[in-house]
Amino acid sequence: MCHVLIIEDEALIAMMIEDSLIEAGATSVDIVASEADAVDAAHRHRPDFITSDVRLPQGTGPGAVAEILRCCGAIPVLFITASPDECAGCAADAIMRKPANPREIGLRFRALQH
Repeated sequence: MCHVLIIEDEALIAMMIEDSLIEAGATSVDIVASEADAVDAAHRHRPDFITSDVRLPQGTGPGAVAEILRCCGAIPVLFITASPDECAGCAADAIMRKPANPREIGLRFRALQH
């Protein structure tokens, strides 16, 4: 079982990421659009994998990821963002630039699984 947390404020992109991850083997997914919702979702159901955008309308992806990792321990993180330079110093295992190729998302997901 692999539960994924997708932190993405653009609904169509979030659905594309979800489809890619399900096809690659994820068994359940939570999709959230804000830093606070991401932290709440992780507390309710600890994710085995996280994808995150950097810029969110309320908070930031790196802020959410840092808090989740602090509370939940090590979790693989893939940032998918139009602003990869803003990931410097983030707890990222991998970074992809938007627009991301769905097939590549699945490949990165599989590669980062422990």
